[in-house]
Amino acid sequence: MVRSVKVALLVIMAAAAVQSCVVADRDRADRRVRCGGEHRLQVLDLDISPDPVAQGQRINAWHVRIRADASGECQTTIRVFESAGNELVAQERVSRLRPGINQISLDPIERYRFSRNEHCFSVTADIEGTRRTIDAARRFCARRIADRRWSMR
Repeated sequence: MVRSVKVALLVIMAAAAVQSCVVADRDRADRRVRCGGEHRLQVLDLDISPDPVAQGQRINAWHVRIRADASGECQTTIRVFESAGNELVAQERVSRLRPGINQISLDPIERYRFSRNEHCFSVTADIEGTRRTIDAARRFCARRIADRRWSMR
């Protein structure tokens, strides 16, 4: 009889532990929402790696720092476009933005290369189901420097 009571208590404790895990996950999922009008986003920095990049050299990665001013997480799709011609230069990435500063790395579009003296870029997010350019702290451009190289610094 003592043995069956111990087994019953262990089963009840295990069920309570599993139930609490499920509730915690559900609570977390409820905090994730799409980035909407109440989420103010701002691009603080946009970089490439390597920097500088030589003519014909492939960009290895794009790095963007975004500030999200909201009380909870929001999920959005981030993209980087060259401003002239609206050409996609980095693979889109779905990201969960948390309040504060978020560092996001994006893979480059394989065929994209620098060719002109200056290339300027914008970062977009899906906000309320529509792609919108995120406000930026400044203009982000890659400029030709010596020896046929480009830098965003």
